[in-house]
Amino acid sequence: MSYDPYPPHDSYRPDDVRSSPDPYTPYVPSPPPTVTYPWQPPPPPPERRRLPRRPALGNHSDLRILRGAYRRQRRVATTAALGYFCLFLGLSAFAPGLMTSTVTGGVPTGLLLALVQLPVTWLAIGLYEHTARQHVDPLADRFRKRAELDARREAAR
Repeated sequence: MSYDPYPPHDSYRPDDVRSSPDPYTPYVPSPPPTVTYPWQPPPPPPERRRLPRRPALGNHSDLRILRGAYRRQRRVATTAALGYFCLFLGLSAFAPGLMTSTVTGGVPTGLLLALVQLPVTWLAIGLYEHTARQHVDPLADRFRKRAELDARREAAR
């Protein structure tokens, strides 16, 4: 076994022929030739792929519309549930007199507002499902049908 004082990752070897007259510039070897033997023909040029006639699915306007509709749907449902809860917390912190006042039958307003939180959450879930059925699902179905049609066209080629 022989000892090599210059590991392979070292960029400078004193026995290398240097093209630069500056001794402080590191040696950068030239890339290997692409042809192994001079009598071999050059490698074939890379194949050029045809661009699709339609834009890619990620850039499609329907996908942007679908994302926007889904984003609005999440915002509306989240604002309904979280907004009521934040209102309840704000009233508890800053209006204790209102929260301790009694409504009919001696029930405190705070307890009544806390019990209303459950129907408000159900309402937010119902709103989420309603907007999904009315706005988001038809867009998703249209986008899915168009993607299936595009896939069939590509398979037919």
